[in-house]
Amino acid sequence: MIVVGGGIGGLGAAFSLTRQGLAVRLLESAPAFGEVGAGIQLAPNCTRILDDYGLLQEAKSLGVVPDAMIMRDAVDGDELTRLDLRDLERRYGFPYLVIHRSDLHGLLLRACGRAGVELINDAQVTSYENTAVGARVTLASGRTHEAGVVIAADGLHSVARRLLVDDRPVSSAYVAYRGTVPADRERVKSVDLGEVVVYIGPGCHFVHYGLRGGEMLNQVAVFESPKALAGREDWGTPDELDAAFADTCDFVRDGLPFMWRDKWWRMFDRDPIMNWVHGRIALLGDSAHPPLQYIAQGAIMAIEDGWVLGEHVARHRAADGTPDWDAALAAYESVRPEHCRRVVTTSRAWGELWHLDGVPREQRNALLRARATADYSFVDWLYGPTALTPDQEPPMFEPIPLSSAIPRTAAQGTAA
Repeated sequence: MIVVGGGIGGLGAAFSLTRQGLAVRLLESAPAFGEVGAGIQLAPNCTRILDDYGLLQEAKSLGVVPDAMIMRDAVDGDELTRLDLRDLERRYGFPYLVIHRSDLHGLLLRACGRAGVELINDAQVTSYENTAVGARVTLASGRTHEAGVVIAADGLHSVARRLLVDDRPVSSAYVAYRGTVPADRERVKSVDLGEVVVYIGPGCHFVHYGLRGGEMLNQVAVFESPKALAGREDWGTPDELDAAFADTCDFVRDGLPFMWRDKWWRMFDRDPIMNWVHGRIALLGDSAHPPLQYIAQGAIMAIEDGWVLGEHVARHRAADGTPDWDAALAAYESVRPEHCRRVVTTSRAWGELWHLDGVPREQRNALLRARATADYSFVDWLYGPTALTPDQEPPMFEPIPLSSAIPRTAAQGTAA
């Protein structure tokens, strides 16, 4: 079989399917394998799969298992709520882990190499088509590859997705800056590297956590671009970064000089689709469900996709042991699109919640302050075992209306 795309999703799928005894050829368009960016957060629904793959201990040795996740107000720096990540590990059975993207990518690449995946670079796929016995891809070079099935993990700008829907990426008008700071810098000495902290503010937020066993601090600054809202092409520039965080607390502003200012990431997603399979061609990862980053599930969903597909290949085999691809792909498509639809839409809603201003900001803060630390109702649907069938998909959490909150200022006024 063929997997198109050598990112985290493609490598995870290739490894998962090789575990089922399949010969997998992975086609990557770049001349060398690699991953850009900095930190990535892996919740228990991902570390559970890494454990099943026999890769969790290596991942833990490369990353940091933090003690707490803390949400603060970006304007005044006050703590709003927190998750005890050690208690969370006891609840779900697996840890919350933060790791450098390149370290996770390298871990999966090495696992694929050990498993015998055929890894091919400089293989840019320009078209997909079904055949009488499977599917075919054509490369920019004109060369073709054929297999019984093709898994398209070809990212946000997926070519394969066009077989199923005529749509385009959706701009959120938000942009992310990233940067890492060595642990010996004064900036880091004042920070607990065992915490994942997010400062949420009007039209912006700022995240930090430790990486590589505490060797560095990872920082992410995200903001809404006025230039993007105005329809300009040159949006997300460093001057907008500084302006967006001008009214935030000292700690957040002091982190901005450490951001990489020569590159930034514009934040796009796509509207959810419920059909991922076209004959013997199936979407996986961002080609099917690119989310905004607010609940840190993008790479995790891709890893889950590959694990679920592998499990269904194991469960749907013909009498001679060969995969019943029609049944396996149907089972995959019956469960993953709905879960990922929930993640994509919740990520959008969470981004709106984080970036409120005025009275809605005060209402949000009041709700977060009132939350019990041991309340996991808003993550149970995410962090529990990955569903293999629709009946295993847990119910969604029930959002609490902002209107039900009494802002601190209003409460103080009533008391007076």
